[in-house]
Amino acid sequence: MANEEAGDSVTMKKAPRRKSQNLPEIESTGQSGLVSVIVPTYNRGYCVNKSIESALAQTYRDIEVIVIDDGSTDNTREVIAAAFAGEPRVKYIYQSNGGVSVARNHGIRLARGEFMALLDSDDIWKPWKTELQVRVLQERSEVGMVWTDMEAVNPDGQMIAPRFLRKMYGAYRWYPDDESLFHQSFLLSNSDKEHSSMCPPGKVCIGDIFSPMMMGNLVHTSTILMRRDRLACVGFFPETFRHGGEDYPFHLRTCYEGPVAFVDVSSIFYRVGMRDQLTAMDFDLFFAMGYLKTIRPYLNPGRRSITLSREMMQTMMGRAYGWIGCALFERGKQKDARRFLWESLKYQFWQPRTLITLFRAVMPRWFDTLMLTGYRTVKGMVKPASAEAGG
Repeated sequence: MANEEAGDSVTMKKAPRRKSQNLPEIESTGQSGLVSVIVPTYNRGYCVNKSIESALAQTYRDIEVIVIDDGSTDNTREVIAAAFAGEPRVKYIYQSNGGVSVARNHGIRLARGEFMALLDSDDIWKPWKTELQVRVLQERSEVGMVWTDMEAVNPDGQMIAPRFLRKMYGAYRWYPDDESLFHQSFLLSNSDKEHSSMCPPGKVCIGDIFSPMMMGNLVHTSTILMRRDRLACVGFFPETFRHGGEDYPFHLRTCYEGPVAFVDVSSIFYRVGMRDQLTAMDFDLFFAMGYLKTIRPYLNPGRRSITLSREMMQTMMGRAYGWIGCALFERGKQKDARRFLWESLKYQFWQPRTLITLFRAVMPRWFDTLMLTGYRTVKGMVKPASAEAGG
């Protein structure tokens, strides 16, 4: 394992903090065939080794793993050093805490491969993931990035759902099947001896999904594999998104730059319910503001045209403002909430949740509290009565 900075048993080098706008350009060419796997981690000494091991266990062997420790204060450094001290494919870097985007961007700057993959330090790859995706990119030169579905598991590794992508990302409700998203598909066979180690054949869907991505994220980060030349066009992760949601602008830019591919198999184990995962409830306002901030630049008439229908565009904007307004109201910011809720209704009037929240936001706080108390009292009385009738 290659290490950089000063420590008792590990030599590491602290990474300089850089702002996104000052990051250098990404070179469009890399070492042919090499896959650079970037693993950002923070205080995950209890699970990071399994993620790294899953990258090293790939049937596609031409891999380098770049672990960016974003200022961990637990035993992350020690457990990685103990497990991978003799592994030349693993490079461990320690930096001052700057957030996951800063960590990923540092890894991107160090990556040498023709291909780049991202692996969160609580996710685990299935052994054939990289082999499958490299083959897709090698066979379809127009595709700049490929992603897959994922299998959800609990912290103990027990399966929750064999297919979790559509459940996790709400934007899929606008696209109930692959045909509504992609313009072509084919079956990737693995019957030849060269690829006999791969998973069962999966359907590969290819398309230009920039416009559908405006409705919300459709891509899960730990499942992707990108060409370096596409990455050079996309650039780095936004470092101002410190509280989550940084993946969406990155993936939206990826889709803006050209065709992408989806393989209809679950190539990773996505762990749900980890003690340090961000939740929508905790960071709802940050996600909501980040969504509006992300889509706004693409609404400029000078940018590439969006092919969504007028109705979908109205829905998109209405929900963007409504999401922020509801999140602000939950934080007790009634005046700011009213402004965003009114703006939301200008785009799309019939939004029951937005209308109810606006009504609550214009009422005195004591009246809203009284209504909530009454609602909860009635709800509590109705539930036992319903249960008794059912029994």
